[in-house]
Amino acid sequence: MRICAKYSAISAKYSAISAKYSACSAFRCRLLRLMIMNPSELHNAAHDLTNTAQPVTVVKKPRRLRALAGKLLLILFGIFVGVLLAEITLWLVGYSYPEFYQPDESLGFALRPGMEGWYRKESQAYIRINSDGLRDREHSKAKPAGTFRIALLGDSYAEAFQVAMEDSFWAIMERKLNECGAFDRKRIEVINFGVSGYGTAQELLTLRERVWSYSPDLVMLAITTNNDVSDNVRSLKKTDRVPYFVYQDARLVEDDSFKRTRTFRWRRSSIAGVGRWFEDHSRLVQALERAQLRLKIWLASKRSNSALSQIKTDRAAAPTSEDELGVDNLIYREPRDAVWTDAWRVTEGLIAIMRDEVQSHQAKFLVVTLSNGIQVYPNPEARESFLKRVDAKDLFYPDKRIGTFCAKEGIAVITLAPGMQAYADQNKTFLHGFPGSIGFGHWNSLGHRVAGELIAAELCGGCRPEIVS
Repeated sequence: MRICAKYSAISAKYSAISAKYSACSAFRCRLLRLMIMNPSELHNAAHDLTNTAQPVTVVKKPRRLRALAGKLLLILFGIFVGVLLAEITLWLVGYSYPEFYQPDESLGFALRPGMEGWYRKESQAYIRINSDGLRDREHSKAKPAGTFRIALLGDSYAEAFQVAMEDSFWAIMERKLNECGAFDRKRIEVINFGVSGYGTAQELLTLRERVWSYSPDLVMLAITTNNDVSDNVRSLKKTDRVPYFVYQDARLVEDDSFKRTRTFRWRRSSIAGVGRWFEDHSRLVQALERAQLRLKIWLASKRSNSALSQIKTDRAAAPTSEDELGVDNLIYREPRDAVWTDAWRVTEGLIAIMRDEVQSHQAKFLVVTLSNGIQVYPNPEARESFLKRVDAKDLFYPDKRIGTFCAKEGIAVITLAPGMQAYADQNKTFLHGFPGSIGFGHWNSLGHRVAGELIAAELCGGCRPEIVS
C-alpha cells in the first residue's frame, strides 16, 4: 500500500509538470520525463538511445595548422630581426653604395640631379651630381662675359667617379689652360657632360639636348677606343636599353626602340620608383645590388680580359677565338667581319654629324682619343705578348684610324695614348687601375693628371691653332 501511494504521488506530480510545461520543446520535455523515471525505466531508455543514436563525428582542432603557422611566424620574425640588425650594422660602419643613375626617355639612362654619396667600385671618392645632372660643380646656363667655355662629352673616363673631381683630367686641363693664357686669355670654364656607359650615339644626343643651353665655344669629344666603337652597335653592346643610330638609305637615323621595351617601361614605372626609394634608403639593398654588380663585372672581366691574364704566364700564346678574347680586345685588329665594319662606319659617321652640328652653332670641335690599360702598360714585352695573343699588329690601331678619319674630314684631333705610354715606360709606373687591378681599368689619379697636362700642353703650345685662334 505504501508503495502504491508513493507511485500515485509521483504520477500526480508528473501530470502537473506535464501540464505546466506543455509548450516546452520536445528536448526539454523529454529531459523532464527522464528526471521522473524510475531506475528500470532509465535503464531501458538508455538502452534504446544507444541502439538508435546516429554516430557522432568529433571535429578535432587544427593543431597541425596552428603549429605550422606558428613556425612560419617565428621564421618571419627571425628574418625581420636579421634584416634589421644587418641594416643597423651597415649604417654604423658607414656602408654606402648609392644609385647615381636614373632612366632617361632620350638617353636610356642619365645621372640623377642632386645625388651624392660615396663611390667605392674601383677606388673611393665622394661624388656629387649637380642640379642639372652633371658630375661637376654648378654652372650657370648664361655664359659669363670674358669666358671661353669647353663642353666635354665622354663616358666613364670623363665622368671620372674613380677620383676626386679636382683630380679629374678635365679639372686639371682647365687649371693648366687658365695658367697658360690660351684662348685670348679668357677665363676657361670646362663643363663635364660625361656619363659612364655612353657611346658616341648617346653623346651626340647629349650634345643636341643638353649642351647647347650652356653656349659652349668648344665641344671636346673624348673617345675611349676600348669600348666606344663597340658601344655604337647593338650586336656588340648587347643591350636594348639605350638608343642607337643605324644606316638607312646611306644616312644615319636614330633607333629609339628601347623606349618601347618592357624593361624600359618597367624601369619608368611607379613600382620601380618604389624600388629605387629602397635602394636610396636601405644599405642592405645597396649591398645586395653591389654583390650582383660585382658578379656581373667579374664574369665580364673574366671573359674580356682572358688574353691579359696570360701576359705573365704565357707570353708566346697563340691567338684564340674571338669569343674568348672578348669584344673589347678586338678593337686592336682591323675589322674582319660585317659587324665590326659596321661599328666603325657608324662611329665615324656619328663623329662627322657631330662636327657638322657643332659648326652650325658657330663653335669649334675637337676629338681626343684617350688610352687603354694595355696601351700604356709599362712593360714592352707584355704589350708585345698581348698583340700576339689577340692576333693584332699595332696597339694604336684604333687611335690611328680615328686620327686618319679626322684628318680627312678636317677635324682637329689629339691622340693621348702614345704620349702616355712614353710617360709610363720612362717612369715605370701605372696610369690605369687601383690596388687589386693595377694596370687595367680606368685612369688613376696619376693617369688623369698626365692626360690633363698633355691636352693642355697641345692647346697651350700652339699645336692646335685651328682651335685656340
